[in-house]
Amino acid sequence: MNSTRRDLRLTTIVVSTVVTILFLMVGAVGKNSVTLSEYSAVLWCAVICLGIQWLAWVPASIAKTERYYDLTGGLTYLAVVSFSLWVGSQSESPSLREWVVSLLVVIWALRLSSFLYLRIQRTGKDGRFDQLKTSPIRFLVPWTIQGLWVFLTMIVVIVINSQANPAPALGIWDAMGMSLWLLGFVIEVTADNQKTAFNAESNNQGKWIDRGLWSYCRHPNYLGEILLWTGIACFGVPCFTGLERLAWISPLFVYVLLTKISGIPILERRALEKWGDELEFQNYRERTPALLPRLVRKT
Repeated sequence: MNSTRRDLRLTTIVVSTVVTILFLMVGAVGKNSVTLSEYSAVLWCAVICLGIQWLAWVPASIAKTERYYDLTGGLTYLAVVSFSLWVGSQSESPSLREWVVSLLVVIWALRLSSFLYLRIQRTGKDGRFDQLKTSPIRFLVPWTIQGLWVFLTMIVVIVINSQANPAPALGIWDAMGMSLWLLGFVIEVTADNQKTAFNAESNNQGKWIDRGLWSYCRHPNYLGEILLWTGIACFGVPCFTGLERLAWISPLFVYVLLTKISGIPILERRALEKWGDELEFQNYRERTPALLPRLVRKT
């Protein structure tokens, strides 16, 4: 009973915090949004982000499986992109900027969600959920956080697509954004493919990858993720005014999430548990930065 109460209390805190953050962001950046049934399109996007996760949580908690967690996240991105484009078109036809940023998100979401889905089908599980999925109440936490993740990472695109005002022409900031997105996307895809190929080799079972991009930094896929969302944020520079600029929290949120909360800290802890006593791994950690590659690598 004490465990159940503790789970309920923790989940209530997480859900309340996430809902509060969502509504604060909606109130801040949704002032110039088109409306649907008297509510801003930004609010509807927040509802979609959380609603899809909570709907998916029901069968996932019953089956105690995380197999469709990442796939659901990817589908949520696609749903929000489609909805924001459609609702924005009720005011005027989507601008070229709206089509471009929407297409970039679609490409990224399809690639990453399918990659993660196929990976978990091969491995059978994701260790992050071992303790969470045993309790339906506790299992609601990652699904709720995923809703927040989708909304905050996509907030720049949501605001761009749902603005009632005419969009300015593409310019230098958009070119910078495209360049950063392409760089980040190439880095992320290359890093993921290199690690997949490495793990597929039988003689690499139980080893860490230290070749290719992984010889320059220990988490190049996360570096690519941060760069591409920074690129997306650049598209908002010419068309954001007032509190809409708070949408630039997107790349900062991605950075904090990956480097301080759920990404690097968890993987680094697991790596130390596996290989922390091995001298070769200690040398790899010493000479290889966690995220930002050195201009000159240590030998």
